[in-house]
Amino acid sequence: MSENNPLRDVFDAIADPTRRRLIQLLAEAEEMPLHELTTQFQMGRTAVSKHLTILKEAGLVLDRKVGRETRFRLNASPLREVQDWLSFYSKFWSMNMLRLNQLLEEEEE
Repeated sequence: MSENNPLRDVFDAIADPTRRRLIQLLAEAEEMPLHELTTQFQMGRTAVSKHLTILKEAGLVLDRKVGRETRFRLNASPLREVQDWLSFYSKFWSMNMLRLNQLLEEEEE
């Protein structure tokens, strides 16, 4: 799996609130082992691991072995696709709100 050819769509990966929380935790830390990530959730290690696998398939999480421990870190570059998509709609709503504001001002006059 490479960053240019993810196995899973980034939008699919961030659709789940648990995975969004994992992304947030990893963004706040340079790197975290699985056991530390698991303590942040009311679910078992296997469930957290499955969520991390989905994030890895989307290229959002990288892992490395340190002895018997697996450490995870965020790779935020795939989130650029989400940001680009959202920026289009941000412009869309800004323009529509500007038009609405103009319309309301014209009605007041």
